[in-house]
Amino acid sequence: MDWPLGIRVVIPMMHLFVNGLAASAGGGLTYLRNVIPHLAEREDIQASVAVGSALRDEFNDLPRISFVSAGRSAGAAQRFWWEQSVLPELLRSSRADVLISAGNFALRKSPVPQILLSRNSLYTSLDFYRDLRSRGEYRMWLDTRVRSVVARRSILWADVTLVPSKAFRDDVRRWTGVEVVPSYHGFDRDIFFRANVSLPEEAQKKLSAAAGSLRILFVSHYTYYRNFETLIRALPMLKDAIGPRKLKLILTCKFGESHGYRTGRVARLLQQLDVASEVIQLGAIPYQSLSQLYGACDLYVTPAYTETFAHPLVEAMASGLPIVASDLPVHREICGPAALYFQPFSPQELAQRVLEVAVSPELSAKLRIAGLERAESFSWKSHVNEVVAMARRLVGGRSDPLCVNQRVASSTDSNALR
Repeated sequence: MDWPLGIRVVIPMMHLFVNGLAASAGGGLTYLRNVIPHLAEREDIQASVAVGSALRDEFNDLPRISFVSAGRSAGAAQRFWWEQSVLPELLRSSRADVLISAGNFALRKSPVPQILLSRNSLYTSLDFYRDLRSRGEYRMWLDTRVRSVVARRSILWADVTLVPSKAFRDDVRRWTGVEVVPSYHGFDRDIFFRANVSLPEEAQKKLSAAAGSLRILFVSHYTYYRNFETLIRALPMLKDAIGPRKLKLILTCKFGESHGYRTGRVARLLQQLDVASEVIQLGAIPYQSLSQLYGACDLYVTPAYTETFAHPLVEAMASGLPIVASDLPVHREICGPAALYFQPFSPQELAQRVLEVAVSPELSAKLRIAGLERAESFSWKSHVNEVVAMARRLVGGRSDPLCVNQRVASSTDSNALR
């Protein structure tokens, strides 16, 4: 609508409460690091944010953003207790208009409308449950099953659930029988490359020693579902195929730092296949230095067997790296023609796809160009605008059928994952 000259339209201030306590690694941290500054840029938004102290220290004073202390309890059980018992009163006392639950679990009987951000595909992945059983990780299997029950119910508790891709939306539909809303996570080129903080000295030395090698990058801490073993098994084939050129696989983890996952199997595999010298374990790299890391590598690869979005794929495309990715619906959705794909558990196909890129400057250039173009499709500002628009519709009334979780057709329910 065009308003007459001289008339100023005032959009009322809305107070969002962002519960980000569950963000401790990977995509959860990336999400909050990008979304919170964008909320601060909006003059129509006031936000209260609950995050861990480590993440809180990363932010300088931001306009209209206040941080909420949740005590020192960091365990999942303690956090869930805090959310269900303390959070409702905080919502009332802060006079928040909408709760954004950013960690897969919702507040039951929220006193204000609630947007749930669901982004954990482990709960719906049959491959993950099979993997855990094959490793004898029965305690983790049971813990994941229990969490999946709460996550599934959380989607029913929330007024609306946002997921980061259409592929994951389809998984959630089958799993819950509930209609959820896809909203791509974003990427800020200017912020990502403007930071340009030098890599830690140890990492610089290791990368310098790899000069002249085919440098393959995989950005992830060690987890089972990222399927490191398939990637390691591909290395001997690649090593033989590209000789005499050397090969280096560059990882942003160290296998001795497990984050709750046992790394004995992958450590033994390195020795059995005699490829330990081809693997550079950098450890965690500060987010502000990631652009330097991508720029020092030749190709990006991800062998993950389940995902919901995968931020590093967008970062790699924006950095001009050709990509080789496991053939998942979400990877095809995010990368499109900017990647070559392989069956997730086939080291032979992985090696073949990497080799195709390594020996063909034309193919590599084609993938680079496609990736740079594809990366432009993702914007944190656009994502935040979608979240805020959804919050405003919820404030307008929970009875709005366009913004409240709805059951999908009963035929979908009957096929829901159990």
